[in-house]
Amino acid sequence: MTFAVENGVFAYGGGRRVLDGISFSVSAGELLAILGPNGAGKTTLLRCMMGFLKWRAGRSTLDGRDIRTYTPDRLWRRMAYVPQARKAAVSFTVGELVLLGRGSRFSLFSQPSREDVRKAEEALDRLRLSHLAGRKCAELSGGELQMALIARALAAEPELLILDEPESNLDFRNQLVVLDTMTELARDGVTCIFNTHYPAHALRMAGRSLLLRGDGRAECGDSRDIITERSLREAFGVEAVIGEVETPHNIYYDVLPIRAAEPASASEIQPKKQKEESTMETRIAIIGIIVEDRTAAEKINELLHEHASYVVGRMGMPYPKKDISIISVIVDAPEDVIAKLSGKLGMLHGVSIKTTYSRH
Repeated sequence: MTFAVENGVFAYGGGRRVLDGISFSVSAGELLAILGPNGAGKTTLLRCMMGFLKWRAGRSTLDGRDIRTYTPDRLWRRMAYVPQARKAAVSFTVGELVLLGRGSRFSLFSQPSREDVRKAEEALDRLRLSHLAGRKCAELSGGELQMALIARALAAEPELLILDEPESNLDFRNQLVVLDTMTELARDGVTCIFNTHYPAHALRMAGRSLLLRGDGRAECGDSRDIITERSLREAFGVEAVIGEVETPHNIYYDVLPIRAAEPASASEIQPKKQKEESTMETRIAIIGIIVEDRTAAEKINELLHEHASYVVGRMGMPYPKKDISIISVIVDAPEDVIAKLSGKLGMLHGVSIKTTYSRH
């Protein structure tokens, strides 16, 4: 499955272009985060992507085919959407709401099958909402309703899941449940595109990010390239520090806001200077990898192959007693390349890593 936006342009009425020449594509199992300041067009982009709003120019495609050529039933069997939660006045119970996620699979006048009911129950279990199945949606808090809407989308078994600020209104625990669920879905081959106000969430779990600048333009690429201290200053008007946080199991990247600043104007934003890697100073580092999920081995090999020109040596051994594998990789590379490789390895399910740098 490949979903793409090709040179998308959108403006409300006769006003300025909210989105101007937006292009990106995502494939099966990818996570794409969309970030940008308030008013930059994040929700508008989602609505244009799905056909709720009509592109002024450009198009959205699914497997190379314009989504406008799909029938609604056919399209929504492959895609699911989670909007921002609003207070529900409907009389549905949570269980009934989630079952509606199967609506594209049965007709208006037919009854849900046992399979439909089972899938709805699985979605409730996955998000730990089974205890709310009999509650009226109107009685839910904003956070509970947000989780119920995500469960409804999961019940549809989509190939592409699109979420508008899924962490909104959620406490710390449920934010982690949602983030972990998206990671699990991606591992199962589901593509997830989500808007977020949290750059740290994008760095932690999204391999790629799209940053809307507020002037209609956007940048899309590896999250570590797109979310930088410079881009946060230019787009959000925030002086921030991006650093590594080491835990007993892994290394994570976090964003620490320092102070508010004036965002850069369009004329002040300069194109990123392309670094000549061949002339950059390099460092020696050892990346220690513990693999608890054997299915991650192929992804590890792919990442190391992509960075083969930097790999000095590699050694691996199984440890049957714990049913794990231990890999040690020595690299000689620019520090940002090492950090990017470490970050990608650390995102893999069932993989713990630690990177040790040389002094010089």
